[in-house]
Amino acid sequence: MGTEISNKSKGDSERVKENGLTLKPVPPDGYGVGLPYAPENWPNPGDNWSWRVAKRVAITGHYLDRYLYLPKRLCRGENKSGKKYGGFASKLSVERYIRTAFPETDINAFFASFSWRIPAKKSSLRNGGHAASHEIIPLPPAENGEQSVDVGGCKAGNKMCSSLVEQTEKPISAVMPCDICCSEPRFCRDCCCILCSKTIKSTFGGYHYIKCEAEVGDGYICGHIAHIDCALRTYMAGTVGGSIGLDAEYYCRRCDARTDLVSHVTRFLHTCESMDSRDEIEKILNIGICLLRGSQKASAKELQNYIELVTAKLKYGTCLEDIWKVEDQLLTRRTEVSYNGDASPEITNFQDSPDIGTCLPVVSVSSDCQTESMKLDEEIDQVLEALRKSQEFEYKLAEERLYAQKKYLCDLYQQLEKEKTGLTRHVSSTNHDDLLSAVLSRVNQIKQEVAKLKVMEEVAKGFGKTSKSILEEHYGLESD
Repeated sequence: MGTEISNKSKGDSERVKENGLTLKPVPPDGYGVGLPYAPENWPNPGDNWSWRVAKRVAITGHYLDRYLYLPKRLCRGENKSGKKYGGFASKLSVERYIRTAFPETDINAFFASFSWRIPAKKSSLRNGGHAASHEIIPLPPAENGEQSVDVGGCKAGNKMCSSLVEQTEKPISAVMPCDICCSEPRFCRDCCCILCSKTIKSTFGGYHYIKCEAEVGDGYICGHIAHIDCALRTYMAGTVGGSIGLDAEYYCRRCDARTDLVSHVTRFLHTCESMDSRDEIEKILNIGICLLRGSQKASAKELQNYIELVTAKLKYGTCLEDIWKVEDQLLTRRTEVSYNGDASPEITNFQDSPDIGTCLPVVSVSSDCQTESMKLDEEIDQVLEALRKSQEFEYKLAEERLYAQKKYLCDLYQQLEKEKTGLTRHVSSTNHDDLLSAVLSRVNQIKQEVAKLKVMEEVAKGFGKTSKSILEEHYGLESD
């Protein structure tokens, strides 16, 4: 249970003043009624709202999770959709309720009548601003309305959630109030992907997820995160045409903001330099290529060329210490571009580098990477087109031969029916024996043709995996 706080007690040295209100710091799981942290006698005398805090404390010293609850009289009311009101987990949800239930109210004056921010006691800050367990704290008995809220720790139950880690770095901006996805019982903005709702991992610098840090007004940032893989699969990351129109960018589904991915890829490339797993490095590099491929930005193109060169050296077996050496200067230059715009920098010809021979076999490399890339694209397109045509030819050939075999079998079955009918109409021993012999011969022939069809159906595995003898005998394809 939380500890009820008396809003009228005095003598606390940690008190602060705000909007004419004396704010007494609150311990974790504290709750109370009325001022200074909830409206009092609003909208009518005797309508006193209640409040509660959880355990998480921001670097600013205020609780991240604070909840506001309607007085009993208003809890019995309903909105237009028939949904009963109870508790509110965000300032935005309170504002929406006020605008719906009391449209004439001055929202700014309403929030100015009490303090939304609730300071934590210094002991809470020293303890890291969170508790060891993730229990659900019930409402105070006097205010236990129709709607309850989970206020304990990480809602997703993730013990490695970033919200449970003590803040030691520079203060971060406050996150945007959200009562859409963040109101879901098991969704935690700090560790759940907004696209799949599964928790993220922060291994290797968190390269496989991205956080939207777009400013959304009033000093807030969005703060929602998404798996890079989920964003790519849903066409919300990379270079995407159509109405969304992304160019090496990430599109946040929550706030509609766009995040440049060049700087994101740059950051996790620096992480790669300190890794010793070739498989993990290659995996990260491939993700970088996916995010940058097709971009029209000069900085993205240069970075993609750099990653492709490093990937090639990695596949050639170059030692990890050497795959980064030659491009140190280029990486610095590219990093500057990613933050200073898309101006196209001068790029040193890789062939002119004195150390390139120690990293890759001696090959002729054009300095115009864009031209070479276009040539390779054209070459691959021609190969794929030839493959498509060859597969179409194989499909048509298989279709023609298989249906021809089916028609032949149907003709044999019809012939067998005629011969069986003739056998039942003749009683002469001589004719009967001849007809019986013909029927048995036809049955054997049908069995052979059915077996032949089964052999021909081996092409279902593909012509490349079908025996050459079958292709030769039944499809007329000569083997080389």
